[in-house]
Amino acid sequence: MSLAIGVDIGGTKVAAGLVSETGEILRRERRPTPSTDPAAVAAVVASVVADLRAESDVSAVGVGAAGFIDADRSTVLFAPNLAWRQEPLRDSLSSLIGLPVVVENDANAMAWAEYRFGAGVGVSSLVALTVGTGIGAGLVLDGHLYRGAFGMAGEPGHLRVVPDGLPCGCGNRGCWEQYCSGRALVREAAARGGPWTEGPAVTLAAQSGHREAIAAFVAVGTWLGQGLADVSAVLDPGRFVIGGGVGAAGDLLLEPARRRFADVLIGRGYRPIPDIVPASLGVDAGLIGAADLARESSTT
Repeated sequence: MSLAIGVDIGGTKVAAGLVSETGEILRRERRPTPSTDPAAVAAVVASVVADLRAESDVSAVGVGAAGFIDADRSTVLFAPNLAWRQEPLRDSLSSLIGLPVVVENDANAMAWAEYRFGAGVGVSSLVALTVGTGIGAGLVLDGHLYRGAFGMAGEPGHLRVVPDGLPCGCGNRGCWEQYCSGRALVREAAARGGPWTEGPAVTLAAQSGHREAIAAFVAVGTWLGQGLADVSAVLDPGRFVIGGGVGAAGDLLLEPARRRFADVLIGRGYRPIPDIVPASLGVDAGLIGAADLARESSTT
């Protein structure tokens, strides 16, 4: 059996797993992330890899990280929650670990995992989105992870859906994630008189039947469907897979999204309608996808 290690590096934790070629996690490790020190992050990753490979024959290591990764999947150009700026992470880790290393954007890794082992099985082209604090995305087109000319494809959260709309952290205004995200959910609930100050509380309230919270999900879900229709007009995927903290609410978010999508999709009534489904691999998707991409790279 071909084994690889997947590592998911977040702002607060490093989660890693020994992953089989069927996507099964055989062993796990977890450490806090020393987010202000790139060398310390590399040392933590090397430590978890050493523990996971101690009794196993491992072919490669895949690392998923939130940030812009270059086209060679070697350098983290920028990571908003870590001290990585033009960080040659692949080479740093390879020298510490002594195995081939692939570095990938975390949303790309999630998309690949869902395509290979999760909610995307059976389709050749999909768009996977994480709807949480913002919107992350990964694109699998004709069976291949699409990264773009510079490695930065898959940032639809910054499509401008409202000219001169709400300000976004990227420096522009009216970006999609300002209307479809955890922050947007809380804002919509507050506009309707809801007392909740965090997205999970709005979700719990909606699940309990609170009208203000349900209405907030309808508003955010409607924006999700609008944005998916715009993405579909460009990429024509066979399926959208929706994950992330807000996405975990399931049909509270997805039903209004499906309704809006069907209402505004270009060519509606004369073309197949892509599925909009929940992600199935949860928080493990990033490390599973990173491991599988590393295994694939090591055999080609």
